[in-house]
Amino acid sequence: MTTTTTTVAFIGLGHMGGPMAANLVKAGHRVLGHDLVETSLATAVASGVERAKSAADAAAVADVVITMLPAGRHVLSLYGQEGLLEAARPGTLFVDCSTIDVADSRAAHAAAAAAGHRSLDAPVSGGVVGAEAGTLTFMAGGEEAAFGQAEPLLAVMGKKAVHCGGAGAGQAAKICNNMILGVSMIAVSEAFVLAESLGLSDQALYDVASAASGQCWALTVNCPVPGPVPTSPANRDYRPGFAAPLMAKDLGLAANALRAGGIDAELGLRAAELYARFAEGAGAEQDFSGIVRAIRAASTTTTDAASTATTATEKGTTA
Repeated sequence: MTTTTTTVAFIGLGHMGGPMAANLVKAGHRVLGHDLVETSLATAVASGVERAKSAADAAAVADVVITMLPAGRHVLSLYGQEGLLEAARPGTLFVDCSTIDVADSRAAHAAAAAAGHRSLDAPVSGGVVGAEAGTLTFMAGGEEAAFGQAEPLLAVMGKKAVHCGGAGAGQAAKICNNMILGVSMIAVSEAFVLAESLGLSDQALYDVASAASGQCWALTVNCPVPGPVPTSPANRDYRPGFAAPLMAKDLGLAANALRAGGIDAELGLRAAELYARFAEGAGAEQDFSGIVRAIRAASTTTTDAASTATTATEKGTTA
């Protein structure tokens, strides 16, 4: 239980926002919540969040306003057209935990400052599991004073908060991090499909790569094949921890930034294309590690590939 109670308005109580708000309640803070989806709001209320008639009503009495929304246009609309900034008391701290375009994030900071408020962009990493367990990582952008004010709340909802720099720096860190993750998951998935075609078991590849230079989070924590890592989504029929459409969204933001900056990043752009296609099809309701299925489906069957490799070896040729 915290010694100081903060009144928090939490706008956006979905799969991520709901558990985050619930953890603030558990820590002794007063949380007023609003969500356009009644079932999400009802679940949050059951965890101790107070129901607000509107986002503006919640912001009007809050010390801190936290938003967790799908896209930048939602944040900017809520701040401006829907009157969130106007409803809040002068000097209110606005913390946007959504993952949005860097330009939109900077526009949100500017709007908050013009209205007389402090602001922070603080997107998260850790997925639904991290939101529920309070083990998220926050990547924050904004003034040092704003970060200092938000830090006690971030510590309740996560295990680590990094101040990355000025306005939009948290969003920049998030899309760079997830570009690394998306590319590495594709690489790990391709390696497992290749191993299968060569007759190498998933466990054998895992045992080698996890203790060698191929070691990475996509392999040792979110392993894309069932078996080696019992807690990975692959062992739950790819039920999302971090859904493929969310990865596609983040990589799309990264791709926009890459093009705008003139960055030569073939793997990042290609990963964005692959995840966009996967998320629009079979991966719409799967964890992002389920892309291994798409890679396998688009490949020669394991049996045929293994047979080809064996025949080539017997003939002394290179397959």
